Amino acid sequence: MFPSSRSFPQSLRLFGLIVVAGLVLVSCGPTTNKTEGGTSPYDRAKGAFKTGNLERALELTDKLATATPPADSTDRARVLRAVIYTGELKAAMELAEAYSKGAEKAKNSRFQAEYRRLHNDNLQAAAKAALNLAETAHQIAPDGVIAKELTLEASYPTTEGPTEITELAKVDEGGWIEPDQQDSAAANALRKGLDEALADVVSGDRAKARQALASGSTKLDGTDFAIFLSKELAEGAAVFNRHYGRDPQKLIALCDEGDVIVKAAVALLKDTPNKDQDQEVKKLQDKFKTLRANK
Repeated sequence: MFPSSRSFPQSLRLFGLIVVAGLVLVSCGPTTNKTEGGTSPYDRAKGAFKTGNLERALELTDKLATATPPADSTDRARVLRAVIYTGELKAAMELAEAYSKGAEKAKNSRFQAEYRRLHNDNLQAAAKAALNLAETAHQIAPDGVIAKELTLEASYPTTEGPTEITELAKVDEGGWIEPDQQDSAAANALRKGLDEALADVVSGDRAKARQALASGSTKLDGTDFAIFLSKELAEGAAVFNRHYGRDPQKLIALCDEGDVIVKAAVALLKDTPNKDQDQEVKKLQDKFKTLRANK
C-alpha cells in the first residue's frame, strides 16, 4: 500500500536551508553517547521544554530526529518536535491574524504600517513552523506507516500560557501596543500555542494534558496521533493558500504529506476499527481536497 521509502519534497528542504541556518537534514549516526554532565541530549531537551526554552529543545533534538540508524530516543524526539512546531504554528497564526485586523482598523498610518510588518513577520514564522512540521511528519512516517503507539516523553511546561492574550485584544480593535507589549504578546502566544498543542495531542484540554504528563511521559494512540498530525498539517498548508502566502507548491507539498499521514491512520483503523476516528479521518480527507481545490 505504501512505498518503501519517500523523499521529502526538495523545495521544502531548500526552504528550510534558507530560513534556518545550519539545519541538519541528515545525521551520520546515533547521538545517545554524547552527554553533558552525565545527561543525554534528550534529557536536556526535556529540561529545556519544561522551562519553555523551545529553541534549545529543538536544537538538542535535531540530530536525534535525523539519526541514521535511529538512536534510542529518536522516535520520542520526533514526537516532541511535532508538538513544538505545532505550538509555534498556532502562535504565529494567532499573532498574524491579530495584526492583520489591527492594520485594518488602526487610524494612524504609522500604526497601520507597523502592524502590517508584524503581520508579515508572523506569517513567515508560521510558514517556517509549517514546513518544519511537515519535515517532522515525514521523519515520523518515512514509509507511510505510523506505529500503533507512540510516546510523548516530557513534563508539562512550568509556565502556562494565558487562555486569552490581553495585548492582542487591543490590537484587534486597532489600538496601539508598544514594542514591549508586542514582545509580551509574542511570548504569551507561544506559551498558549504550546498549551493548545499539548491539549490536542492528548485529545483533550489543558487539564488532561497536565494530568497525562504528570509523570513526565504519556503513551499516544497511533491513530489519534495521526489525526492530530494531519489536522496540524492542514492548518500549516492553509498558510500557503491564496488568502495568506499564496505558494501553491508548498501548499500541495504539505497536503501530500498530510495525505500520507491520513492513509497511515486508515491502515491503523483496518486493524482496530473505531467509528469516531473513522469520521475524523474522512473529514481530513475532505479538508485536504478542499485545500488543493482552493490553492
